[in-house]
Amino acid sequence: MKILTALMLASVLLLSACSSTGSRASTETKTTNADLEQAVKNRLAADTRLASSRIDVSADVDRNQITLSGTLPDEQLRMEAVEIAKASRSGVVVVDKIEVKPAMASRSDYTEDMARTTREKAKELGDKVGTSLEDAWLYTKIMAKLVSDSNTPARRISVDVENSVVTLRGDVDSPKVRQEAERIARETDGVKRVNNRLRVNAG
Repeated sequence: MKILTALMLASVLLLSACSSTGSRASTETKTTNADLEQAVKNRLAADTRLASSRIDVSADVDRNQITLSGTLPDEQLRMEAVEIAKASRSGVVVVDKIEVKPAMASRSDYTEDMARTTREKAKELGDKVGTSLEDAWLYTKIMAKLVSDSNTPARRISVDVENSVVTLRGDVDSPKVRQEAERIARETDGVKRVNNRLRVNAG
């Protein structure tokens, strides 16, 4: 009888230990919203190009969702931030609310090196920029305005700048977009004239 009682007591203790270990393990592995947010922030901070950026991160573990918001200077960085967030948790859904707003140097800070880089980027896009510092500066300003304006599809609008004269080329979806792009170029300080050659797609 004593042996039976001892066995029963041992069984109860063993079950109790297993139960508490299991509950402790489940408590330890449960990720909170704050844990997930911090994990994403740490990953973003570890990326040298994103370390100094101001990206807000909010997480909803129950929905397996991460929301990113804030501003970044270019599209490549935005995509990089989204990929980093996706890699932080298996199957996570990333809601991207990041705005792309190119950083603008002031005219007095704009150098020949910056102008050379601007011309190279313009050439890659099929755009033409004159040889003067002013033309490169105007191109930089107009492109930044087109990118930050939700009404103008900057990637489909080609911008040429020569002798402070701006030519807009490409296809847009509506007369409103065509007018908006022209307004942006015309109201850019230093532009002498705008040739609007944008075509409105039919249908």
